[in-house]
Amino acid sequence: MLQIQDTIISFDLLEECFFCDLSVCKGICCVEGDAGAPVEESEIACLENTLPAVWDDLSPKAKKVIEKQGCVYREISGDYVTSIVDGADCVFTYYDENGCCKCAIEKAFMEGKIDFLKPVSCHLYPVRVIQYSVNKAVNYHRWHICKSAVSQGKKKNVKVYQFLKEPLIRKFGKEWYEQLSIAAKELFVKNI
Repeated sequence: MLQIQDTIISFDLLEECFFCDLSVCKGICCVEGDAGAPVEESEIACLENTLPAVWDDLSPKAKKVIEKQGCVYREISGDYVTSIVDGADCVFTYYDENGCCKCAIEKAFMEGKIDFLKPVSCHLYPVRVIQYSVNKAVNYHRWHICKSAVSQGKKKNVKVYQFLKEPLIRKFGKEWYEQLSIAAKELFVKNI
């Protein structure tokens, strides 16, 4: 483990390879799982404000879920997550012409309709951040549905932290990421 500021980072971020391959996985990470994507309390209003821009891209079932319970709900654990449709799809998903599951929020952002990219937990995946009393744990989440991303990462020689540079900077800041990069280089030089 590595500590930077108030974060404890798993070495897996520095050692493991990862590079999303949507052509293979078809965005299944937005469908599979037992709950929606984790949402920070500060993001709830942002998600609600995106609804007019993304509404036409959402499925009829997703619209019904949002109308009934909202776009976010609180789990028994107390954490907020995006609402889901039929125990699967995040309410913000849509499918492209190739059957690939994508994020309607990210699409609206890329089209310049909104200024919120998507929940930071989605942007960070496969990294998960868990807040403890004093520190945050930053871990790589291994999941069988991401096997193609691991293979692609190995082919391209891209480590998890490199693949997630932009979202890690978004979450923790540029200085934090620079410290992580320095630590990664020092660890790999020592291990050669």
